[in-house]
Amino acid sequence: MKSLKKQRRIQVIALAAVALVIATGMIGYAMRDGINFFRSPSEVIAEPPQPTETFRIGGLVEEGTLERGQGETIRFVVTDGGASVQVTFRGVLPDLFGEGQGMVGTGRLVDGVFEASEILAKHDETYMPKEVVDALKEQGVYQEPES
Repeated sequence: MKSLKKQRRIQVIALAAVALVIATGMIGYAMRDGINFFRSPSEVIAEPPQPTETFRIGGLVEEGTLERGQGETIRFVVTDGGASVQVTFRGVLPDLFGEGQGMVGTGRLVDGVFEASEILAKHDETYMPKEVVDALKEQGVYQEPES
């Protein structure tokens, strides 16, 4: 009788382990499209992602590159000091968006141009997204904000 209980207990534990592995796999599979990796312009130029891959890019909007075209399309260049990437965006930019300001965009790289679906801008004089600060520090062009 003891061996039957022991066998039943092992079966229940094995079944629970298999269910846990399957549940973990399903959660990971469901979340794969919701993960957007951050890349600096230098990383995008060095290793261009696939046109189907959605990612985030960040840096400073280059002075003199902001073009408001016909309709809703806006073009500008984002840089981290080491490389620059052309960006297009259809929509309304945040109020604090401007040249020389930090930004992070979500979208895809198509034919060397980043097509943004979302643009975020800094929200006050001193804020800059952590990823942008890290990328600028790597390039050696980051300057501490003045108090």
